[in-house]
Amino acid sequence: MTVKLIAIDIDGTLLTPNNKLALSTIDVIKAAVASGIKIVLCSGRPLAGVQPYLDMLDLTGDDQYVITHDGAAIQTTNGQALVTHSLSRNDAQRLADLADQAPIDYHMITSQAIYTPNRPASAYTIRESRLVHLPVVYQPAAEIPAAEDILTFVFIDETATVDAFEPTIPAALRQQFYLVRTDPHFIEALNQHVSKAHALQELAGRLNLQPAETMAIGDGANDLPLLKAAGLGVAMGNATAEVQAAADEVTSSNAEDGVANAILTYAL
Repeated sequence: MTVKLIAIDIDGTLLTPNNKLALSTIDVIKAAVASGIKIVLCSGRPLAGVQPYLDMLDLTGDDQYVITHDGAAIQTTNGQALVTHSLSRNDAQRLADLADQAPIDYHMITSQAIYTPNRPASAYTIRESRLVHLPVVYQPAAEIPAAEDILTFVFIDETATVDAFEPTIPAALRQQFYLVRTDPHFIEALNQHVSKAHALQELAGRLNLQPAETMAIGDGANDLPLLKAAGLGVAMGNATAEVQAAADEVTSSNAEDGVANAILTYAL
């Protein structure tokens, strides 16, 4: 079947190792859009952290889509929410209590801000704030404005602290939440119905596309279900061995125009 939608991870996939968007990638993605293919950036970042790349790729309008917060939100690139799977305040408090007992630093991400009660905030929380263009607000879960959906809870600290904490997470919480470690410094906890794969399936259904008409490109553990859910799953050359083994195809790395090469080879 012809590829009609391509879901593309951002960090480690769309972006080069120095977090830039290569001109070759921009040109090929624009060519794909011109041919009628939907290009859907699919990231753990919030919309504010994805917006610069949407602008550079001219992915704007109510008929263009983006998957954010590792699948917790599906939006038009103009910001209209289509699907949201958030954490309740009780969910966030349970996770906060676990973090406090560890102890391990943490923060909670909404579309408006990164919230944390940790003073000073973890250096990794500050780094994340700069990366995704959201302010840090010092408030516990109970004080986050009711109008804001908590989309991601992040245990975030030094690698050794996260390594020691990960095996202590109770089995009951692992069943209640979608937990994924996408970086040595943090573990994300999301609504149990969330994954990039579920989001791709939900969006494809809304667009009346068959799974075989979708393609996905990624590099990390949180991309693994996405690659399996797509009709064609393409791993980056810099992806983990597990991701490459599970993918249908492997392209070149993000330092070698991997996304552009994959689109040219398998979609255009």
